[in-house]
Amino acid sequence: MQVKNIIVVFCVLAVTSCSKNGGNAAAPASYSLSFTVDGAYNGLTYKGVTTKPVIKFSFTAPVTAAEVNGKISFTDNGGSTVSYTATLQSNNTVALLQPTAALKGLNKYVINVSSALQSSDGGKLVNPVSINLTTGIDSTDKFPQISDSALLTLVEQQTFKYFWDFGHPVSGMARERNSSGDVVTTGGSGFGIMAMLVAAERHFISRADALSRITTIVNFLSTKCTAYHGAFSHWINGATGATVPFSAQDDGGDIVETSYMMEGLLCARQYFSGSATDETILRTDINKLWDAVDWNWYRNNNQNVLYWNWSPDQGFVVNVQVNGWDEALITYVLAASSNTSSISKTVYDNGWAKNGGMKNGKAFYGITLPLGPDFGGPLFFAHYSFLGINPHSLTDAYADYWTQNTAHTKINYSYCVANPHGYQGYSNVCWGLTASDIDGGYTASSPTNDGGYIASTAAISSLPYAPAQSMQALRFFYYKLGDKIWGQYGFTDAFNLSNIWFASSYLAIDQGPEIVMIENYRSNLLWRLFMSCPEIKTGMKNLGFNSPNL
Repeated sequence: MQVKNIIVVFCVLAVTSCSKNGGNAAAPASYSLSFTVDGAYNGLTYKGVTTKPVIKFSFTAPVTAAEVNGKISFTDNGGSTVSYTATLQSNNTVALLQPTAALKGLNKYVINVSSALQSSDGGKLVNPVSINLTTGIDSTDKFPQISDSALLTLVEQQTFKYFWDFGHPVSGMARERNSSGDVVTTGGSGFGIMAMLVAAERHFISRADALSRITTIVNFLSTKCTAYHGAFSHWINGATGATVPFSAQDDGGDIVETSYMMEGLLCARQYFSGSATDETILRTDINKLWDAVDWNWYRNNNQNVLYWNWSPDQGFVVNVQVNGWDEALITYVLAASSNTSSISKTVYDNGWAKNGGMKNGKAFYGITLPLGPDFGGPLFFAHYSFLGINPHSLTDAYADYWTQNTAHTKINYSYCVANPHGYQGYSNVCWGLTASDIDGGYTASSPTNDGGYIASTAAISSLPYAPAQSMQALRFFYYKLGDKIWGQYGFTDAFNLSNIWFASSYLAIDQGPEIVMIENYRSNLLWRLFMSCPEIKTGMKNLGFNSPNL
C-alpha cells in the first residue's frame, strides 16, 4: 500500500504564568510530537505493518529515556503488554521504538503515548496519541511442506472428522454447525453421506463402518422423522426426529434440502451394490425414501414450477419458487428422474430455466458467463448440485455446464485478484467468495456482496474448475494461514484479513463440498456414482441434457 510520507507537526503552545510575588517567571513550555511507522505517516491507523515495525517519534523538545519508557504503552488486542526498546537520537528529540520480539502476523496492536509524558524541562505534551497497528501476513510456513497429493488427502481426512467424529450420536446425521447441539441439517447430511463414501474409498474408515453409519441415518429418516409429502424439513432434532422450524413459516418440507439428501443417498445406493444382506437392505430402504418424494406436490397445484417449501399448517405461504440460475439444478434433475412422481420438461423449461430467462451471456473480466446473475453470484451455485451431477461435456438448450462453472469460478477468482475494494489479503492465492459465516452473522458473499470475507470452501470446492488457482489458494490457506484457520475439522468457515477476524465455526454445507469436490477432481468418484443411476440417466435425457455420461 502506497502512503504519503507526511509528518504532521502539531502547534507548540507557549505558556507563561506570574510568580507569587508578581514577577513574570517562564513556566516549562508545552511541546508536541509527530510520528511515522516504518518511515511513513498515514494517520492513526496502519494496516499490513511488518512484524518488526519501527515507530519514530519526533518531539519539539528533548525528552528522557525514563519518560519515554514509562509513558508509552504498547499492547496487543487482548491488552497484553508488548516489550519494546526505545532509542533516543538527535539530542533526545527523536525516539525510535521497536518491539523486542517479532509481532504476531495478522494481529492488532495499540501504541498509546500518554499526555503525562514530560519533556526534559518538565513541559507538558500537548498532543497525546493512540496509534492502531494491524500486522500483515506472516509468510513463514506454519506446517512442514508436503506433496500436493498428500495435502489433498490431509484436507479430505481432517474435514471428514466433522461428519464422523462430530456426527450426531443418535441419528448419525450432520449437525448444522459446530455449535448446533441436537439440530441436524438435511442437506448437509446428504453431503456428509457423500463424504463417508470418500472416506471408505480412501480407507479413512472401513467400508463396513460407512455402511453402518449410513444405515443409521436412513433408519432415522425412515422411522423417526416426519416427511411432508416425502420431503424432509431443513432442520431436524437429531435425537428425536422432530422438525425444527427454519423460520416461523418454514416448518415443513424443504424440497431443495431434500434434494441434497437424495443426491447423497443415491450415491450411497450405487456404492453399496454388493449382494450381502446389509447392503441389499440399505438399497431397499434408500429406494423407499427416494420413491416417497412427491415432487409434483411441490408444484403447488400443478403449476409449471417447483416451490421450495411447504408447511402442513400454512401451505405454500413462504411462496419461494425454485428458479434458476442458483444452487438448485439438482432439484429439477431429481424431480424429472423420479420413478413415482416425475415432472415434465415443461416444468423444467418454465420453472427452472424461465424459458431462457436464466441466461446471462455478458462478459466479466473478459470471461463470458452463460447463466445466472452478473459476476456469477456466490460460488456454491457451482458446487451443491454438481457434487453428483458431472458437468463435464454436459449441455442442454441453455448452456454448456462445464463452461458455466469454470467461467463462474474464474470470474470470482479474477474479481478477488482485482480487489476493487482494496481488502487486505485478496490476491491470486487468497480468493473465494461464497455463503459463509461472517463477523456477527451469515451472508452469501459474491462480487456484488463483498464485505472482505474469504471462505476456504469457495476455492477448495472449485478445484475441478480451476485446479491451478484452487491449489494455490489451498497451499496458502494451509501453510500461511494454518495457525489461524486450520483446526480439528479442517479449515474453519471464513476469515477477513482487513478486519482481522477468523471464524471459529464449521458448517456442514461448507465442509461437505470440500471433501466431495476434491475427490471428484481426483477420481470422479461421486460423479461416477450419481451419473450411474439408471433413473438419473433417463430423467436428464428427458429434460434435454446431453452428455457422454448419460
